[in-house]
Amino acid sequence: MIRLLIAILFTLLGQVSFAGDEMSQWFEQLKRNGDVDDLYKVLYAMPKGGDLHSHSSGSVFAEWWYELALAQEENGYTYYTKTRISNCRGYGGNEFDDPYLMYFINIQESNWKRLNKCEQGEYKRLSGLTEVEKVAWQNSIRLDKPYEGRNEFFQTHWQRLGDLVRNPYLATEAVARNIKAFSAEGVMYMEPDFNPYGAVHPDGSRISPEEVADILRVRLKQKDIMETGMEIRFQLAALRFLPTALKDLKRNYEFAAGNRDLWVAVDLVGREDDGKGYPGRFLQTFRELRRQIHGIRLSIHGGEVDEPNRHVRDTLILGAERIGHGINLISDPDLMLLMRGGPYLVEINLVSNLLMKYVDDYSQHPFPEYLRLGIPVALSTDDRGMWDSTMTDEFFVAVKEFNLSWGEVKQLSRDSLKFSFVDENIKQEMLDLYEKRIAAFERKMIRGNEIRKIKTECRGFIRKQYHLCGKK
Repeated sequence: MIRLLIAILFTLLGQVSFAGDEMSQWFEQLKRNGDVDDLYKVLYAMPKGGDLHSHSSGSVFAEWWYELALAQEENGYTYYTKTRISNCRGYGGNEFDDPYLMYFINIQESNWKRLNKCEQGEYKRLSGLTEVEKVAWQNSIRLDKPYEGRNEFFQTHWQRLGDLVRNPYLATEAVARNIKAFSAEGVMYMEPDFNPYGAVHPDGSRISPEEVADILRVRLKQKDIMETGMEIRFQLAALRFLPTALKDLKRNYEFAAGNRDLWVAVDLVGREDDGKGYPGRFLQTFRELRRQIHGIRLSIHGGEVDEPNRHVRDTLILGAERIGHGINLISDPDLMLLMRGGPYLVEINLVSNLLMKYVDDYSQHPFPEYLRLGIPVALSTDDRGMWDSTMTDEFFVAVKEFNLSWGEVKQLSRDSLKFSFVDENIKQEMLDLYEKRIAAFERKMIRGNEIRKIKTECRGFIRKQYHLCGKK
């Protein structure tokens, strides 16, 4: 009996191996045929691992923001947006948190009522925008123009969103939409930043972080989310260049320690090229926190700059297990040698790095060097709502620009799950499920005539950059 079971096992393993080999040949033929739409369909439909690097408020598509904001009127939230500038203040308002000379800043009604009559006249109720204004409002949230680089990203976008990000019901519903959208692409796991701080009721009174966490828990347990089968955990981000960054980091550690069912890691975000953004600023604080709090994982932005420095090395010294972006790791060959084979992973954001102009074109991107030297890497979406992109876009760019093999495509998904911060038992279940799903997908594809049945959802980035799905 035992011999029979062993024989069956080896037969099944042989079938899986054969299907994998045949799929590799099939995939190479697909690339040679040059039909990029078919390639995109296959990458859209294939099972994927996890998105380890994304920001909740940056992952909301512009039309989602509009729909979700208007839907919040049922919860008592009414929003106004700035459609004119009447020079009511008499100055430009260069403050980081309070820009004045900017259109489409969004505030809720309780804050609008606190403005003087002149400033109230600069705003229009969001639900009352004309069609032209609505299109302009949505375009103000997308960062997809050649002149919209990192300065627009860091210095205007988040400020423009304003009070929209302070509504926990809106924020939670945005997470729900992303869960469904990622699941439709075959993604199995998400680990976005989601901060519970600064939330307010419609009247402007504060909602505690603990209440926000409970709002999120309730939403994630609802039927439509549970049916996706998606596993999701969260990180807490501290804005690294703020004067309060060290205090914020301590607060994040304490909150994550008290909410380990959902929050699994702490992150540092924001400009590293800011005078206060360098990693070494945080070393002593991390050491002090580790003395008191155990089990908080670190996935920290590092090397998201376009000049050589020690930021990736210094970020690893902070205790990071994963490096976000790691673009300038390529300038530190000694560290690259040490990172081959792990235990660290670099979170690669191809769409973001191009649109933020950290590379002028993909021939400059170090991703294939990391991948083929054996440094663990995983593809992620960063702020896909702003780029108007998807996880499939990341895989398409990787395959199209760097001629990835089918084996490399699968390895990216496996590593995204292996280096996730979810509980080890759940991690193994996801890895096992991924292997079953990808094997079934391979068998389906090599049978033939399956591509034409695949329905995709193409966003703006892939249409504009690669003219897929009909350019818009």
